[in-house]
Amino acid sequence: MKILHTADWHVGKVLKNQPRIDEQGPVLADLVRIATDEDVDLVVVAGDLFETAAPTPAAQALVMKTLMAMRADGRQVVVLAGNHDNQRLVQDVYRPVLGELGIHVVGTPQRPDRGGTVTIDTRAGERAVVAALPFLSHRVAVRAAEVLLHDPSQHNQDYANRVRAIVGMLCAGFTADSVNLVTTHATLLGGRWGGGERAVQTLLGYEVPPDTFPTSTHYAALGHLHRYQEIAGPCPIAYSGSPLALDFGEEANQAVALVVQATPDTRAAIRPVPVRGGRPLATLRGTLDEVVAAGEETGDAFLRVILTQKASAGLADQVREKLPNTLEVQIDERFRARTESTGVVRTRIGRSPTDLFADFLAEREIEDPRLGAMFAELLDDSTGGR
Repeated sequence: MKILHTADWHVGKVLKNQPRIDEQGPVLADLVRIATDEDVDLVVVAGDLFETAAPTPAAQALVMKTLMAMRADGRQVVVLAGNHDNQRLVQDVYRPVLGELGIHVVGTPQRPDRGGTVTIDTRAGERAVVAALPFLSHRVAVRAAEVLLHDPSQHNQDYANRVRAIVGMLCAGFTADSVNLVTTHATLLGGRWGGGERAVQTLLGYEVPPDTFPTSTHYAALGHLHRYQEIAGPCPIAYSGSPLALDFGEEANQAVALVVQATPDTRAAIRPVPVRGGRPLATLRGTLDEVVAAGEETGDAFLRVILTQKASAGLADQVREKLPNTLEVQIDERFRARTESTGVVRTRIGRSPTDLFADFLAEREIEDPRLGAMFAELLDDSTGGR
């Protein structure tokens, strides 16, 4: 059986006021191309379809179109909600609508007989059993344990133990003659951040150990961490990562989807396939002249520029004029204005406003004669030369 594993699309993402949906269209179209070219039997989308819980009509249209295209040619599709998604929207709207097209959608934690475990027969007559667990917040984990496990669930029970118990219940239907898959949106111990995840839902007690998945699992398809990575455990485990770099912390990530092959008698073999269509991200560091020179080699990449010189009026505008793809301009920490006290208190008595303004600029290590001249001109205009 051949499986395409993808996750963390984050459709509707805006980076530093730059919408990414014009890139996300080609990226998701390339995922459909990979599914077709590789002739996969099953597509697993492991959460975070959208960037926000209130996706725009354009974002929803793109996701809907992509999922329907993945279903073409009789491919099976399993989709679950991540922490960025509106889980009720996915469960109450997408699940019934897309379910009519044969797409299996899980927006909120469900018992095995209510959609939490899906048995799928492929075009070739192979069988897969998929245990699907959407993202669980601490609050939802307590409620899910009470509803799914019929457990009163003491609130001090460990989050990881609840997840383990729920996964165990969902995997109880695994059989010896099927390809047994787990898909969830979670943080595994040992996983490496991709750079753009929500830290509060990546740490702070949200980590679960790899042995959460039983040894009867042929493959665990994960979402949430944006970097492609395989994690050692009792079964083959992998994050597909995001199919495009979402933030500047992810500029070195590989944009891939994972093609996975498994049989009931063999462990899964995982192969990353590059995904095209997204614009690269790049960080340039140096003086204005240095970053302008380096920017000539970055093609159509969106840029973050970190200047290693003191701030001056209009400096960011100069960067953007010479490097139009710049989304963010920063001053390197070593050259930023100092706000701490120097311990020296200067009297204001008998000193002119221009002298005081010069002190202000000096304290913040801003060296730009134009600012002093502009201040003097404004002062002259406002006081009538008095």
